[in-house]
Amino acid sequence: MPQTTPLARRPNPYIRLFRTPGARAFTLGNLVARLPMGMFSVSAVIMIAGARGSYALAGAVTATGLAATALVAPWTARLVDRHGQARIALPATAVAVCGSLVLLLCVHFGAPDWTLFAAYAATATTPNTGGMSRARWAHLHRDDPAALHTANSLEQAADELCFMLGPVAAAFLCSALFPEAGTLVGTVLLMTGMLLFTAQRATEPPAAPRTPAAKSPLRARGFAPLLAVFLATGVVFGSLEVVTIAYADGLGHPSAAGGVLALQAAGSCVAGLLYGTVRPARDMSGRLVGCVGAMTVLMCLPLLTARTGGSLAALAAALLCAGAATAPTMVTGMTLVQRRTPEGQLNEGMTLAVTAILGGIAVGSATGGQVIEQAGADMGYLVPVCAAAVALVVSVAGSGRYAAPPRR
Repeated sequence: MPQTTPLARRPNPYIRLFRTPGARAFTLGNLVARLPMGMFSVSAVIMIAGARGSYALAGAVTATGLAATALVAPWTARLVDRHGQARIALPATAVAVCGSLVLLLCVHFGAPDWTLFAAYAATATTPNTGGMSRARWAHLHRDDPAALHTANSLEQAADELCFMLGPVAAAFLCSALFPEAGTLVGTVLLMTGMLLFTAQRATEPPAAPRTPAAKSPLRARGFAPLLAVFLATGVVFGSLEVVTIAYADGLGHPSAAGGVLALQAAGSCVAGLLYGTVRPARDMSGRLVGCVGAMTVLMCLPLLTARTGGSLAALAAALLCAGAATAPTMVTGMTLVQRRTPEGQLNEGMTLAVTAILGGIAVGSATGGQVIEQAGADMGYLVPVCAAAVALVVSVAGSGRYAAPPRR
């Protein structure tokens, strides 16, 4: 007679999750390594703009780093799958840390502008820390969908927390200490966290040497539509950030934009944790459609608030509510990515998803900026609504492909 899983009987599934041997240790190390992901770009902008007096240069340098990451990250993840996390992630992190330190020195000592681009491009070797943590959970709970659902929700909440606290910490360090402090502290945290994380060898997924018959996750059934959903969701994130900054500036409160955006991330973080306590759906493709549909509806709230001339407090409340649907969308999408990705290529599959999100953020930032210039900040909130609607259409169109048997 089959036994009921302990996770299903316990009122708080997170307690059960952290009773997994080694889970607390690798989660702590990964959180320390992940926090700088929200610090580096803000720190670089403040540091470069302060020293060179050009936000255009600072933005171009960080954009170059983002483009380099989009190209390099899938290859780094493929090596992690093939040779193991500790063997690849540590040297890759060391290269990225050196790139950040070289950038700091080039800015401090007035090196030519081209050196800033070269140094920041070297940081593209930074491993996908969140993806490696999710891969460990997938390895530990490969036969327990409920536990894996809770773990994915925890990881999404951790992402939101780091991207909520990271920019605040970077801005504080750069202003309270010295302009290079954010980058310096970020590199220390990244290297320390990665050392702690990779030291937990008992929970590390086994390496999966690539065979001649192995194919890219991009060729897996249903994977491309999932990437399209992530791309559109990235447009939502990127446009929301730019438009909110412009709207706050238009109201005469530019410094409050960070706090307002933090509320959106906080709403997503709380929603992610709560979503982890919900029983995973049998039909994950249907759940994804429902989550994206909820995101589309809730993204209308900031638009309505801005169009009716709402105050910054009203906008903050609208963004808090809007953030409640993004984490469930990401959790469900990542669960489907794990199911669609061929065996032994999990890090590569999740990194491709993250790369799609980053690409969407870049498109969303550019599109949001164009709409602001042409129609004003209030109409700018139409961009995330349209992007969420596109994600909904794609998720509905691709739901049949997601429903194929999961990877074995």
